[in-house]
Amino acid sequence: MTRLLVASRNAKKLAELRRVLDAAGVSGLELLSLTGVPDFPEAPETGATFEENALAKARDAFAATGLPSVADDSGLAVDALNGMPGVLSARWAGAHGDDEANLQLLLGQLRDVPDDRRGAAFVSACALVSAAGETVVRGEWAGTIARAPRGDGGFGYDPIFVPTESSRSAAELSPAEKDAASHRGRALALLLPALRTLV
Repeated sequence: MTRLLVASRNAKKLAELRRVLDAAGVSGLELLSLTGVPDFPEAPETGATFEENALAKARDAFAATGLPSVADDSGLAVDALNGMPGVLSARWAGAHGDDEANLQLLLGQLRDVPDDRRGAAFVSACALVSAAGETVVRGEWAGTIARAPRGDGGFGYDPIFVPTESSRSAAELSPAEKDAASHRGRALALLLPALRTLV
């Protein structure tokens, strides 16, 4: 069994990768999160792109532990805000990870934007760093921003993101539905060939 470090403390991201691996029939990988390894200094997310941040996190994790490491950086790119909040998605309202404040700030910023100009996309860059090298992939999930939160699943901006192919918000989709369509699901699917080489 090969140990794979997921450079995150978000249990939902770990579970999502596990579901993607299981659905693809990839076995032989034991997933660990940052809570399962000794603490190490993590560089701040200062990259200008999702890809830069994901690669920096995976490189840090691999350098500190020697374990093959996968990391993602993801966020919401809103057309009417010129692609913002983008890499600042998790701290859009100031404090890192305050989902409700981020969501409410974004809704406020889009209050006067008409329905036909509320396009957006969730973006996820996933990086894998191991002794064999580095792989970086990107997945996007197009949709629009709703006028009010709907649903209690998912996390982050899910309650106000309505995928193009759906009338329900991302927070109203089942985990399996979300995995099949989401930005992270798409990025992880592109990462599968590199993950298979670890087994």
